Amino acid sequence: MPFLAAYLEQGLGMSAALVGLVLGARNLSQQGLFILGGSMADRLGPRVVIIAGCALRTVGFGLFAFGNSLWLLLSASVLTGLAAALFYPAVRTYVALEAGDRKAEAFALLNVYATIGSLMGLLLGSVLFLADFRLCAVGAAAVFGVLTVAQAMVLPTRGVAPEGPSAKVLSDWREAFCNRRFLLFSIATTGMFTMENQLYLLLPEGALRAAGWKGAAGVLLAAGAIANMLFQLRITRALARNGGGTRWVSWGLVVMGLSFLPPLLVCGTPPPDGTGAAVARMLVMVTGSVLLFFGIMIAHPTAMEMIPGFGRESLTGTYFGLFYVFSGIAATGGNAVVGRTMDIGEQTGLYWLPWMCCLAFGLASAAAVGLLYRAGMLPVVPVPSGAPVAEGPVVGKVAGPTSGPAPGTAIVKRAAAPVVPMAPGAPSVVKSPNGTAPALESAASASEIVRPQDPARLPGPSRSGDDTADQPPL
Repeated sequence: MPFLAAYLEQGLGMSAALVGLVLGARNLSQQGLFILGGSMADRLGPRVVIIAGCALRTVGFGLFAFGNSLWLLLSASVLTGLAAALFYPAVRTYVALEAGDRKAEAFALLNVYATIGSLMGLLLGSVLFLADFRLCAVGAAAVFGVLTVAQAMVLPTRGVAPEGPSAKVLSDWREAFCNRRFLLFSIATTGMFTMENQLYLLLPEGALRAAGWKGAAGVLLAAGAIANMLFQLRITRALARNGGGTRWVSWGLVVMGLSFLPPLLVCGTPPPDGTGAAVARMLVMVTGSVLLFFGIMIAHPTAMEMIPGFGRESLTGTYFGLFYVFSGIAATGGNAVVGRTMDIGEQTGLYWLPWMCCLAFGLASAAAVGLLYRAGMLPVVPVPSGAPVAEGPVVGKVAGPTSGPAPGTAIVKRAAAPVVPMAPGAPSVVKSPNGTAPALESAASASEIVRPQDPARLPGPSRSGDDTADQPPL
């Protein structure tokens, strides 16, 4: 986006209004159509939508490379935004459906590769942009062209969920919009996306002022990317061993908020008078950046893991799409607030104001998620372990010792329905690939289902039925 803005203004001589129009068309087509991409993933299968998103981006970047008229550039901008609206929900849907009980770990791994890719793209784009923006656009089109072919050749096919979406798309959207728990969670996590976006707004500006060096922003991203590569999976697995990530999301948001405190030591100070002073100030800024990445590593994978648990498995894409609509609105509004505080701080000398604003975003978001957790309004996701696991606050009374589950069983909670404890002695028997096993019929409306512990795999939240097929390791 920065490369494109500079190209339109300097390379093509467009006015600021036209530059804003082209960039705005891209953002509008992306943020506004995320839910459409999610619905398409539910109805057509995420694989098809992923491939379509890659192909559309190839075309869009090709138009940026060879088009110089306003209409061609607007078309390219809309296509690249639409491609993102298709690609992102579909990828998250595919990961959520394929990862089984290892969703948090899968999203953590996805986060690692996304961070590496962002850093590589920034460095490669900076080099290509020094030559010509068209070369940068051709490089991007080539990358997405290769990805389109690769996804079509090697991405395994996955069918649509057994309990398919309703006949009307609007009915699916209404179901998601009317899910009060999901809406409250989406609103509560708006601070996470606002703080995440400061990696591209407030932190680079602060680093530039502190060190007086234009490459300071790249150092912050590089340090965060290295920390992400080294610690993301370790953190996610450690949280799983300590009660699951659900209870730690609010603490991750607290860490994200606290990451804006170290820059207070150097904000508003005069330019450095030597290399030593510049390095010392950069260490302070890097500390804040790495703390922000650590907070993201704690909160983000589990937040992604919880989203499918708010509704039916067949609407996983719809919920991801709607969540990204909320996150896009939050990022835009949050950036506007932070940008305004930056202006006020510059005008009044209150350079600490935007940093304290971001701290307030983090603490408020952490408090909101913590309240939802304590109220039992967050999905309780299963932890991939061979031992029975109890996670989250108690929202119902479990039967006593005489009627409780036998040793070696696990309680799988489906938070979308009222809590109805059930005894394990159901009379019916169902066949499985390994023989017969006691099972419960008429359990579709139950909140807690007692079944024999399967150390290999626990059913995911809000599943319409048991998953009998073994999932390949991640």
